[in-house]
Amino acid sequence: MSDETMPIEDYLAQGGLLTSPDNVPPRYRGELLRLMASFVDSELAGSAGFADVINDAPGIKERIAAARIVLEKADHAGRVLEIMGDFGADTARYAVHHPWSARLPRDADIGAERRGGDMRLSVLHYPLEGWIDAVVMNVLMGKAVVIQLGELARISYQPLAEVLRSILPRETRHAELGIEGLKRIAETGEGRRAAREALAYWRPRVAASFGLSGSTRYHMLARLGLRHTPNEALLAEWQKAIDAELAALNLN
Repeated sequence: MSDETMPIEDYLAQGGLLTSPDNVPPRYRGELLRLMASFVDSELAGSAGFADVINDAPGIKERIAAARIVLEKADHAGRVLEIMGDFGADTARYAVHHPWSARLPRDADIGAERRGGDMRLSVLHYPLEGWIDAVVMNVLMGKAVVIQLGELARISYQPLAEVLRSILPRETRHAELGIEGLKRIAETGEGRRAAREALAYWRPRVAASFGLSGSTRYHMLARLGLRHTPNEALLAEWQKAIDAELAALNLN
């Protein structure tokens, strides 16, 4: 059966790719925009959060690492925002019209719920408290982002997939910078104690960013070629990777 006569969902479910806003069906368009908005909002919120802790860095090397993360996350948001603009999204509002640094109280418990009028991942609604807290969060979330981006880089909308594949190496480096910083922190007893406290706080919140196990939405997105691996499988991959990193630093 040729692509011209095959139903669009069958085409996508069999690995077909779309290349232009002009040939995407309405439901696909809505889900794709939702996915892109979540990525853009999360990158902007993450960038804003790290900007607030640059001055907490204990040295020049750490300050440069934090500044690099702030800059590159904002750049990543801009790249995906350009694709949203191709679909008619109001890209101007992202520049100055939203409080990306806004956070909920530290003791809030919102699970995977979105809040505050944007589509950022729920973990990015919680505030950072100092340098060690920020490094631990970056280690956990950095590894999560790498795994989640690896999933999204296979997306059926080819222009977005290409952009995400180009972003993945830089997000991988962000995660590596976090590990380097945590290794220095864990060299002292006081640093290990503070790091373990931060791990206890951030680990369940980052885990929630993978979404619900057994999600019914996943199957719909998979038929559209917008997802390929279930939430619980991605979460398990993250848990295994984090356990290995923490074991190497004696922080289990």
